[in-house]
Amino acid sequence: MKIVDVVCAVIWKDGKILVAQRSEKMSLPLKWEFPGGKLEAGESEEECLHRELLEELNISVKILAGMRENVHDYSDLRIRLIPFVVEYVSGEIKLAEHREVRAFSKEEVMELDWAPADLPILNEFLRL
Repeated sequence: MKIVDVVCAVIWKDGKILVAQRSEKMSLPLKWEFPGGKLEAGESEEECLHRELLEELNISVKILAGMRENVHDYSDLRIRLIPFVVEYVSGEIKLAEHREVRAFSKEEVMELDWAPADLPILNEFLRL
């Protein structure tokens, strides 16, 4: 099975966590996830994270820490999700592909319908 490296960001903004809801047209429609995207050849994980957040959300962030990656098997592919805790720095959020981006408290974020690969990352983050 092919493995795809994907970076994602746990984004802190004003004491809340910014998360993205996948659009109806994406795989896993309407599931919530930490925004990010596929690592391109020759790109570092950190470069990818900055590029993806600028492309998808129009925001700039400061990386605070890396987290333990999670390998998850979907029916058609295996992804290695590489998470970072980041702090929102600037940019007015403009959605390129997601349906919605919202800020939630730690309590509220547990009630969302998450993409399966993101759940272990959420649980680890909430234990920090």
